[in-house]
Amino acid sequence: MSYFSEEMETMDRDQLDALVDERIHYTVQYAAENSPFYRKWFRDNRINPSTIREHEDLRELPVISGKDVRERQPPETEEFEFKCIDWPEVYTIHETSGTSGNPKSFFLTWEDWNRYAEKYARAFTSQKFTSGDRVVVCASYGMNVGANTMTLAAQKIGMSIIPMGRCTFPVSIMTKYHPTGIVGSVFKLLRLARRMESEGLNPQESSIKRLIAGGESFADESRAYLEEVWDVPVYNTYGSTEGTMCGECHEKVGLHVPEDMVHLDVYDPALDNFVDDGECGRIVLTTLLPPGGKTGTLLLNYDTEDTTVVVSRDKCPCGRTHLRIMNPEREAETVWVAGTPFNRVDVERGVFQRDNMDYLTGEYEAFLYGDTEETTFRVSMECLDSSDCARDLVQENFLKSFLQYRPLLSEAYQDGSFNILFNFTEPGGLEFYHIKGRPKRLVDRR
Repeated sequence: MSYFSEEMETMDRDQLDALVDERIHYTVQYAAENSPFYRKWFRDNRINPSTIREHEDLRELPVISGKDVRERQPPETEEFEFKCIDWPEVYTIHETSGTSGNPKSFFLTWEDWNRYAEKYARAFTSQKFTSGDRVVVCASYGMNVGANTMTLAAQKIGMSIIPMGRCTFPVSIMTKYHPTGIVGSVFKLLRLARRMESEGLNPQESSIKRLIAGGESFADESRAYLEEVWDVPVYNTYGSTEGTMCGECHEKVGLHVPEDMVHLDVYDPALDNFVDDGECGRIVLTTLLPPGGKTGTLLLNYDTEDTTVVVSRDKCPCGRTHLRIMNPEREAETVWVAGTPFNRVDVERGVFQRDNMDYLTGEYEAFLYGDTEETTFRVSMECLDSSDCARDLVQENFLKSFLQYRPLLSEAYQDGSFNILFNFTEPGGLEFYHIKGRPKRLVDRR
């Protein structure tokens, strides 16, 4: 077994819980003393920060949202109320993507950067990356933190980074530098494989030993297909500008949460209380600082608007003791029909049924139309060859996967109040190809 920080990553559960409680207490005090927002927030909610001493006490604090952050920064306010340090201590400034509104601003110290980088360094090490590996990073090097954090993490373990920023890089990069890993989304990595094949380079015969899929949630079926195409393991990561950075180890039994640096709770949909391990709920995170530590932006009980399930708090077969969660899904990509929720990932699962992939590229998009009385769900899938696409087979496989375990949705489909229409296109024929930005694959137009 290899670890980046063995003592911390394998710490006994009782010791780890005690360390987390110590850091919760210190972090809450730090917020009260250094954050303009939290200083007022504690006062307005009549909370004595010194009484927050352990994990359970966080339930006494209100949950905040991205809207709270956006409304307390320019242009809404004169100052950045979540900034906890003076400007001379700010090392870098970052923004979220802004897909949910005005981008949220975050301020990082060099101390923050080292904590962020350690989270990814632990993940890389757990995925068996080591000194001498060469990794192509396809994530953007803009104002988000992901690509930059991975680059700093690589330095800590002796990896070399090829900072392409996109997966549309020339195939010659593969033959010149012989990278051993690539970081990118499932779809970027599938497109890259097809480009390589078109230029006479078999992905399975390349220098790549493992892939990291990040940037968006994905179905187990799409991961399995990606592994088949490249013939290497594909590992999952979950990160954000807010500082989550969870990584799946080589055992692939859930993403490890770096509990000593970020506290993650899973709440019920009303955000009133924690759910039990094994139940799906909303991810609510809290920044954790070691006693004496500083941070540029601090969040307590922050609703990420993502959902997950705690898989286990027991020791992982890899030896790590930090809790493991399922691949998170975005709440914004969940819709309701006939009293039943489903997520973009559920649609992706139906597309990537293995028999389908003899005919499909994997690219898809889906739209909902209608009203409370009748809903139409149009699913468009891209064919490798539209003249030979086995439409009936693909539709049957999709329906079987999508309606399984959804009795109310299946009943609505049978009685005609929920219609599912299929559309098959040539490569490049989907709507999102003509729209700038990240493809939105599930769109509710009701």
